[in-house]
Amino acid sequence: MKKIRVMIADDHAILRMGLSSLLGRKGDFEIVGEAADGDEAVRKAQKLAPDVVIMDLMMPVTDGVEATRQIRERLPGTKVVILTTFGTADGIAHALSAGANGAVLKSTDFSDLVNAVRTVAAGERYIAPDIRAILDSEPPVPDLTTRQTEILESIVDGLTNKEIAVRLGISLPMVKEHVKALFAKIGATNRSEAVATALRKHLLRM
Repeated sequence: MKKIRVMIADDHAILRMGLSSLLGRKGDFEIVGEAADGDEAVRKAQKLAPDVVIMDLMMPVTDGVEATRQIRERLPGTKVVILTTFGTADGIAHALSAGANGAVLKSTDFSDLVNAVRTVAAGERYIAPDIRAILDSEPPVPDLTTRQTEILESIVDGLTNKEIAVRLGISLPMVKEHVKALFAKIGATNRSEAVATALRKHLLRM
């Protein structure tokens, strides 16, 4: 059986050691490395190419969100599970928009983290129930039209306005109008905010 190669990134040495010990006892896991800050996490991930990085959200030097973004950009095959103590909807949503594949609170049951690692390693997203409750606590935004949802999905996919026009078979000026209306409806001023809001408020058909 091929083992899931895991790297743990957290600034608390005792937590890293504890997770390494507990996860290492799982027959399908192999702990390949640890990191104490965001910069080290990125460097070691590039060297070790783990299947999954367990990433603390609040990391020194480079925070967990930026470290996640860099790892996902440089190592598309490596998945990231955010592990955080104080979960805020904004922080979690930004981590997910940066490319995190899963999110778990440190206060959750250990089995939840194990499930998260196995799930993302299999290519699926894992949002723990307590994380989902945090995201659900945000006030809802107005319902989007079918076209606005298509535009938002395209933005999340990283498409430019020209690429969206081709995908949806509409004119570039029409795309710009839809984007403007979409941003006004969800309270975003740019694409990054639109992506974060889409994930935080569950606006996508995922």
